[in-house]
Amino acid sequence: MSSQHKDGFVQVRGAREHNLKNIDVDIPRDALVVFTGVSGSGKSSLAFGTLYAEAQRRYLESVSPYARRLFHQLSVPAVDSIDGLPPAVALQQQRGTPTTRSSVGSVTTLSNLFRMLYSRAGHYLPHRPMLYAESFSYNRIEGACPVCHGLGRIYDATEESMVHDPSLSIRERAVTAWPTAWQGQNLRDILVTMGYDVDRPWKDLPKKDRQWILFTEEQPTVPVYAGLTPAETKRALKAKMEPSYQGTFTSARRYVMETFTKSQSAMMKKRVSAYMLSTECSMCHGKRLRSDALDVTFAGLDLSDMGNQPMKSIRALLAPFATGKASDETHTPEKVLAAKTITKDIVSRLDVLIDLGLGYLAPERSTPTLSPGELQRLRLATQLHSNLFGVVYVLDEPSAGLHPSDTRTLLQALDSLKQAGNSLFVVEHEVDVIEHADWIVDVGPRAGTNGGEILYSGKPDGLTHVKNSETAKYVFGRFHAQPRTPREPVGWLRLEGVTRNNLDALDVALPLGVFTSVTGVSGSGKSTLISQALVELMSEHLGQSLDAPEPDDDPSAEVAPVTTGGRLAGGQEKIRRLVQVDQKPIGRTPRSNMATYTGLFDHVRKLYAATPMARSRRYDAGRFSFNVAKGRCETCQGEGFVCVELLFLPSVYSPCPTCNGARFNAKTLEVMLRGKTIADVLGMTVEAAHAFFQDDTTIERALRILLEVGLGYLRLGQPATELSGGEAQRIKLATELQRPQRGDTLYVLDEPTTGLHPSDVERLMKQLDGLVDAGNTVVVVEHDMYVVASSDWVIDIGPGAGDEGGKVVTAGTPAHVASHKGGKTAPFLAKFRNG
Repeated sequence: MSSQHKDGFVQVRGAREHNLKNIDVDIPRDALVVFTGVSGSGKSSLAFGTLYAEAQRRYLESVSPYARRLFHQLSVPAVDSIDGLPPAVALQQQRGTPTTRSSVGSVTTLSNLFRMLYSRAGHYLPHRPMLYAESFSYNRIEGACPVCHGLGRIYDATEESMVHDPSLSIRERAVTAWPTAWQGQNLRDILVTMGYDVDRPWKDLPKKDRQWILFTEEQPTVPVYAGLTPAETKRALKAKMEPSYQGTFTSARRYVMETFTKSQSAMMKKRVSAYMLSTECSMCHGKRLRSDALDVTFAGLDLSDMGNQPMKSIRALLAPFATGKASDETHTPEKVLAAKTITKDIVSRLDVLIDLGLGYLAPERSTPTLSPGELQRLRLATQLHSNLFGVVYVLDEPSAGLHPSDTRTLLQALDSLKQAGNSLFVVEHEVDVIEHADWIVDVGPRAGTNGGEILYSGKPDGLTHVKNSETAKYVFGRFHAQPRTPREPVGWLRLEGVTRNNLDALDVALPLGVFTSVTGVSGSGKSTLISQALVELMSEHLGQSLDAPEPDDDPSAEVAPVTTGGRLAGGQEKIRRLVQVDQKPIGRTPRSNMATYTGLFDHVRKLYAATPMARSRRYDAGRFSFNVAKGRCETCQGEGFVCVELLFLPSVYSPCPTCNGARFNAKTLEVMLRGKTIADVLGMTVEAAHAFFQDDTTIERALRILLEVGLGYLRLGQPATELSGGEAQRIKLATELQRPQRGDTLYVLDEPTTGLHPSDVERLMKQLDGLVDAGNTVVVVEHDMYVVASSDWVIDIGPGAGDEGGKVVTAGTPAHVASHKGGKTAPFLAKFRNG
């Protein structure tokens, strides 16, 4: 090997992380290197688990010994050696849910610059002192509106929201907001002691009594005589009999508000949030800031109005200040200079964001409402602006959630990072990105234990000769949808007047009994129309409850449904059930996993409980659950991990020292099924488990469906916190596919191909086609042109993003949409259909 080869390459020797099979590979620096392979082949284990983990470990080795002590839990990747590795920055798909207080502005650091701009160069009313930057933050006490504490909304409970049926008496639970079970009974008994009539219909009680019961802040403690009638209670009080206990009263409103702000239980928060109404704050009118901060303007806008403009508009507004062509005539020379300096920085950051196709987002848009693709591009923009040199950027599917026309912009951004002297290691399935690479590392040939080998490492054109590469079959123009005759709709579901985000009184018709793809550039309004408006209108019509967002510790987590215009105008009577398969996590803690979510684990536990040893010891199926005290390891309470709290840093999970991550106690692990413990089964991949349980029809079928949606590489017990959005979505789809098909169901999926190799996309399409053949309707929001070309019907939303989108550009068969001149989807769809 020449010295030049050694100099310009990262050399990996003996990598064994996860399923990697002791591999050696040389990867060029200062190049765009794309890691390809089917889902679960080992690409991420090489890019993130080995290269990035090692770069991070070396960086931490170089910092102070004190900081190093905190990081001893960081695992060392299983690799013999890596030479020539520069420092690394990782941009991964976001796992878990960001807080509602995080926004586009805070992710991109634009918010800090705006606060600085208003503080140093804002237009103040005469004789007002200058405010510091923190006075313009609604997350700081100096800046937050004192009435709503910076939330912009006030949450309260009213008589109507807490008493749903005034014809009921208190004994009949007229006060719905009170807790159920014993606590509610206790409050009713206290009212009996206090002489309130709990048997009269609520509406017939005096207004004074109703108000006190619902809204008083008083908390009197009185004797309670459980089980006695009101008359007997009266006599007992008179006779000063010994009470059952002393009870303390809490009004319904106080109970609701205290539970919402103080309860640790997401379930309890969710229950009481149903009795709360949210209204705009009367003090700041939803702007979240104190009045003295809102009095300061720049270019005629207060900070809140500025933050709610799309970034494209803000750029147009601030550009004249950045070039010095505009200034506030009341400003001193120092203020003019401050305005010029800060607006110049803001405009240069906005340019990067606009180039990445994000100009339609407003800085105040909260991050939970963004797609994973949007969030990752926001982070990428921050890196593009930071002008680092000589680092490796490790990216996880940067094209996720991007329309092919936006992917071109992304590639330009990656090229500019490369030209600045950086290396790019990208894990990617998108053919356009693979074809743009300088170098391809193809990992495979299959997933899990059948993967983990380097099939090819070299310039793109050499990949075509690699026989057993799944990737080679799909790149360089070889991958086309098979033209098929579109199915005929059995009816139409009509939506009228849909108004929300960038949709303005939109009418749309969705065909029933067929497969429909909804396309359009990122931010055009596809998800707003399908995953929000359609899902909410249909679930309301069917009386199905939506999975409410889990409230976080922040009361501003949307409690009130978004008010929106729109109605169903025909066809809804043909649908009996709605199933939304989204990318939300299947659980928030390491306790949730695929085996428990799909119900598969219940069957496995029964098999273990039926073994001779389990029966002789009288172990039931509960013994084999890591959530139940009798069977689990007590040190880690069945988590398999113990959480190490780190000062100033995110806490770290390390394997439990008692059970070494097995989650069960030693006695439970003595029970074997064909030589395997229950912990061994949780450690199996879907593929391995499918072979192990092939004689059990129920378990075999559940595992076969998980294999068919491309999840063969996941371990049954893999914690929900380690799963990507795409993986969570496919687990939900597999769970749904296991149910007996009844027909007349509407399935809504948002980007189901996220994270899938083209070969896995074909398998997924077979599953979704099967749902349609069984008499159901499938609607997907999708950017993958293979899926779009294989659909029966396509609705193209756009033409642009944000306020330039939100219209139906065209709708029809794939052939019709591919020939439509005005849409951005047509040229890409035509290429996929005709080749």
